[in-house]
Amino acid sequence: MSSKPKKAYPLRLDSELYEAIEKWAADEFRSVNAHMEYLLREALRKAGRLKKGPAAPESEDG
Repeated sequence: MSSKPKKAYPLRLDSELYEAIEKWAADEFRSVNAHMEYLLREALRKAGRLKKGPAAPESEDG
């Protein structure tokens, strides 16, 4: 992953969506924030909107 500083961004989510992401993140031993970043990065790669590079670390707090 890049050494660029991270940009903070407020995000409002439906509570049901958040709870599902929270459980999935726990199942993957990630924080919710790290898991959301992982999911977004994977979706961008699959859509061809992000150059392929090293995958994000499997467990990252944040």
